[in-house]
Parts: sequence; C-alpha cells; structure tokens
Amino acid sequence: MEYRRLGKSGLKVSALSLGSWLTFGQQIEDKVAEELMDIAYEGGVNFFDNAEGYAGGKSEVVMGKILKKKNWDRSSYIVSSKIFFGAEEKKPNMIGLSKKHLFEGTHNALKRLQLDYVDLIYCHRPDKETPIEETVWAMHQLVQSGKALYWGTSEWSALEIMQAHYFAEKNHLVPPVMEQPQYNMLWRDKMEMEFLLLFRDFGMGTTIWSPMASGLLSGKYNNADPKDARFSMDNLEWLRNRLLVESNIHKVKLLQAIAERLNTSLAKLAIAWCLKNPHVSTVILGASKAVQLKENLTALEVVPLLTNEVMEEIDQITGTKPEVIIP
Repeated sequence: MEYRRLGKSGLKVSALSLGSWLTFGQQIEDKVAEELMDIAYEGGVNFFDNAEGYAGGKSEVVMGKILKKKNWDRSSYIVSSKIFFGAEEKKPNMIGLSKKHLFEGTHNALKRLQLDYVDLIYCHRPDKETPIEETVWAMHQLVQSGKALYWGTSEWSALEIMQAHYFAEKNHLVPPVMEQPQYNMLWRDKMEMEFLLLFRDFGMGTTIWSPMASGLLSGKYNNADPKDARFSMDNLEWLRNRLLVESNIHKVKLLQAIAERLNTSLAKLAIAWCLKNPHVSTVILGASKAVQLKENLTALEVVPLLTNEVMEEIDQITGTKPEVIIP
C-alpha cells in the first residue's frame, strides 16, 4: 500500500480507502461488511469513509460495531463522517450546516460509530440557507473540542471553499483541509480545472469518490443492465439517467480494449487512472463482495503501466479532458 499526505496536512492516508455508501447497513449483510473491513485493513487501508446520511445512520452503526469488535489500535486507522443530510429524521434543524446541526449531528455520529472522535469531518454539501461564516466557526469549534481532528467539504464549489478559507484566515480559525469530489475518467472538470487554485494556494487534499462512475467503468453494463448493480437501486435513478447512456457505453467498450492490452481489468485501470493525478490523496473504493475488493486493492500495480501514450489514448476515447486555462 502507498500512503499519501492529505493535502498539506501531516496526516497520511492510504492511497486506496474503503467507503460504505450504499453498502453498509443497506446492500450487504453485516458479516460481509466485517469481512470487507478485514480485507481492507489487512491490505494496508487505513481510511474508512462514512456519513450520517448513509442508510439513515445505519452505515455508521454497522461500522461502529465492527471497529468495537476488532479493537484495532485507534492510531492505526482513520474514520470520517459527513454532516448535512441528517440520519433517520429530517425535521427542521436535523439537516443542513447550521451550528446546531453540525454539533448535534457530529455528536450522534460519534455515538453510532462508538468513537470518541472522528479523524475527518465533512460538510457533506453546501448549505444555501446557512452563512458560510457560521459553518466555518462551527467546524473550527468542533476541531477545537476534539470531536474531529480535521474538517473539510464534499461537493462544494471552488468559490465556496475559497470563501471558507478566506474567512478562516481572517479570523484565525481552522480552515478546511480536504474536499471529497466525484472524480473518474468521465467526470473531471472539478479536479482538473475548477480546483487548481485550491491546490496551488491552499494545499487542499482530496478523498475522491466514484472512481468507476458507480460501476459503469467496471464494464459490467457493456452488454446488459445487471439487476444487482448500483444503477438498479430506486434512489439512484438520477445517476443512472446521467451516466448509463449509449455514448458512455461505447467509450467504456473502447477503454476495455486498453485494459485487455495492459493485461488488467477495466476496474483496476479506472482506479489506477485516478491515482495518477497527484492531487488525489486517496481513492475511496466501494465494494459489496470480498473478491471484488481484493482485486481492486491491487490497482496500484497498474499505475506504472499508464504511460503518457496510454493516458493520451484514454483522453481521446473519453473526450472529457478539460481545457485548462489556469497555470
């Protein structure tokens, strides 16, 4: 396993990490979740990603029970939660980024995870109804209280993150350290264009999600629509409509040929492609089967095969490389 600094912080995160979205407490049984965490931990993974909104809080409950049972050295792993969507109930003040919900949401997440603190706490989405100033103050206080060690954002715009940084700097507050954006061969603008000034000026780290575009870049949809796959889930219709289109399937089939030429799987090629970006601190893997996770944890072996020529060929196939103007 390779370990990378989380931006300019001193925290070292495994280049590959394990996420629980759609799986823990929902798609898989608890014993499978435990098996996956065992495989990941033994494979050198030290970061486990979670959120209050995953399976209405059940994902954190499952992960918390596993961590309690394993009794791994607390300094050997990193756990995150993300606050915004709430858990089971969605009453006023149970969602969003108000100081009230950030404090209570974090407290409840810690109870579900059975932890004294989380290493990373994210503002899961921007909140148009709460001033960024209020959110930054609250996150600063959460870190100062010891309930979280680092704070960051997920799916915020570069402008919103810059506003948070400027306010934190002006008031001598703890700034956001990391952002969790979607990033893959088909979805690149934020990481490769919009966030460039964030990397240059603030040293932001990234914990990227959906490296395989919710399974599309695994090739499983090339000839059929698997009923047990993520796109078959009712709450992912928005994602299915955006990604599962004929033009993308055509691209994936051409990418499959590159993977075969490199004697690897398309899934590992997609993960390795993300790892090539020096601004990626860690790639969050999702898995529902042990064999799937074991295979994808070897994706680091593929990175040296991605020469400039191979990367250019991928760019030509996907047609998604942004035209970068910022130096």
